Amino acid sequence: MSARPSPSARRRRRRWTVPVAVLVLLAGGFGLYLFEPWKAFTSTRVDEAPPAAAAPLATPAAAAPLATPAAGTPAGGAALPPSPPSPSPAGPGPAEGAAGAFQSGEHPTTGTARLVRLADGSTVLRLEDLRTSEGPDVRVYLSAAPAARSKLDTLGDAPVELGRLKGNLGNQNYAVPSGTDLTRVRSAVIWCARFSVGFGAADLTASAR
Repeated sequence: MSARPSPSARRRRRRWTVPVAVLVLLAGGFGLYLFEPWKAFTSTRVDEAPPAAAAPLATPAAAAPLATPAAGTPAGGAALPPSPPSPSPAGPGPAEGAAGAFQSGEHPTTGTARLVRLADGSTVLRLEDLRTSEGPDVRVYLSAAPAARSKLDTLGDAPVELGRLKGNLGNQNYAVPSGTDLTRVRSAVIWCARFSVGFGAADLTASAR
């Protein structure tokens, strides 16, 4: 018959049990925060309208000059009707810039990335028909690296962050910071900042329009 542990041994065991349990709970909580495993089973759809052009300024119609009587027209005769004013030119709308289809990185990713220049001179990156995975701390970047590299493990030199991914499904707009040198931009990237991996990327090549 085995001997029962002494009271002092039982006290020592209880003294270790509580700290170990606390450490296990803290480690579990940190793991949940770090990996957010529930996002493997959820989706967020965001459908934003395409970016609209700024309204053109209204041009006041010029006053029509009095018609000069044609030669041979009696004084007081009917004047020629004034010519209708020329229509004002249409205001500039969003201009298509570079665009490309997404390539899958660490997660299956499809859709299109498109740079759109607005009438006020600002630029928006629009993601259309996006389909990717949810994940912890996923962000959208413009990268100087081509999609073949940026979709996996590198954002290139001085990537431009556009913000957190609004949703893993749908159509979304992201403002490009003023002063961004778009001549250096090679790709749009969906990137998990917490684990430094690309979910997917799209080469931004000149539009055919």
